[in-house]
Amino acid sequence: MNSRATAVLIPVGRTKLGMYSMQRKSTPRDRGFTLIEMMAVIGIILILLGIALPIYSHSMARAREDNLRQNLETLNRLIFQYTQDKQKAPQSLDELRTAGYLKAIPEDITGSVDTWETESGDDVIMSLDQTDTGGIIGVHSGSNQVGSNGKTYSEW
Repeated sequence: MNSRATAVLIPVGRTKLGMYSMQRKSTPRDRGFTLIEMMAVIGIILILLGIALPIYSHSMARAREDNLRQNLETLNRLIFQYTQDKQKAPQSLDELRTAGYLKAIPEDITGSVDTWETESGDDVIMSLDQTDTGGIIGVHSGSNQVGSNGKTYSEW
């Protein structure tokens, strides 16, 4: 017979109908969790964390790479727009900012705005009306880390 199934009932007081109400007397065994139960719960939590942390880490890396991809597309598009509008390529990324094409230079995947590497546009014409062939024609990341596609970020 299970010791938890049997309980000691003690009279507590009279009810409105004149009957005694009974209350179960708690024994020390009924008051908490056993060590085995606690260890099982902690083990399950650790297994779930072991599954969730790599997924979280991978999603954070993907978000950083998506942000880099978007920043590269934006910067290269704005360099082209600037060249079309001004008939000359910008000399630096800061020139895009001062001309109002950017509010601020976005961060590279390294977390800094100073690591962008620009492509020199010597002898390259991006517009039919372009008079000056100098300046920058593109931008790449300055990071040597390898992305999820197997290429370094500087090759993107």
